[in-house]
Amino acid sequence: MTVSTHARRARIHVTGAASAAVRPVLEGSRRPARVLAAFPAGVYLEVRTELEPSVLAVITGAATRLPNSVLLAGPLPHVTVGDDASVGDRAIDLGSLSLSVRRWWDPAPPLGRTDRARLEHAAACLGDPPDPGLSGNGAVEMLAGSCAEGWLLGAVTAAEQLVGLGPGLTPSGDDVLAGLLVTLRHLGAAAGADRAIWLADWLAATVTFDARTRTTPLSATLLHCAARGEASPEVIAVLRGITGRQALEPALRRLHRLGHTSGSDLAQGVGIGLAAVLSLSGPR
Repeated sequence: MTVSTHARRARIHVTGAASAAVRPVLEGSRRPARVLAAFPAGVYLEVRTELEPSVLAVITGAATRLPNSVLLAGPLPHVTVGDDASVGDRAIDLGSLSLSVRRWWDPAPPLGRTDRARLEHAAACLGDPPDPGLSGNGAVEMLAGSCAEGWLLGAVTAAEQLVGLGPGLTPSGDDVLAGLLVTLRHLGAAAGADRAIWLADWLAATVTFDARTRTTPLSATLLHCAARGEASPEVIAVLRGITGRQALEPALRRLHRLGHTSGSDLAQGVGIGLAAVLSLSGPR
């Protein structure tokens, strides 16, 4: 342990593991950041950068491992919203904590190939998620129908209406879109459905174009992550369950438990994406 002559308080030096999604920001030059939100199991930092992710989640093992996370083994320091921090040179300085990143994990692991019969079986088992935040919303219904038909204008129009829709750090509309984008990209690749990946590319460009001005900073970052196929382990586990690489029902239950409605909203997006992949991988 060393003592900082600037802050005049003991500094705690620890190591951690980070998502590869945040590698460009963490390995770049040192940049100022501020505490966007602070909870017992996680602190969200907004970094002054044009790169994405521009919001990093510094978390303990008790928090959801979002694709923009840096995980440390010990406790978080006491910080409040608006406190200063810094990020870069493979390190994060936050309050009394100096965190150096030593390991990385992949937030977008490939699923490998799958077949249509397996996807159809998973679709029959998926069902409707419990109490999604936008149940019965017309834009969600339009999004689902347009994606299944491969109607780009309808899908883009619906996505525009959903960005930032709903309360909280991650509005329900963004969670639905994130689940959809990740599913189209991963299951589209697994099933060889090029039209699903084409649709994912267009939707990703739509929802990330001005996300920073239309939704919360954290949610904008998570949309950028989802556009690249990056997601939490709970979402990836459901996709692995759909392709038969692990049990689907336990993975779905874990996803549904995330947040107030976030898990159900993400699952709703996954369901829309799966239906679209099945539709778009069939005969034109």
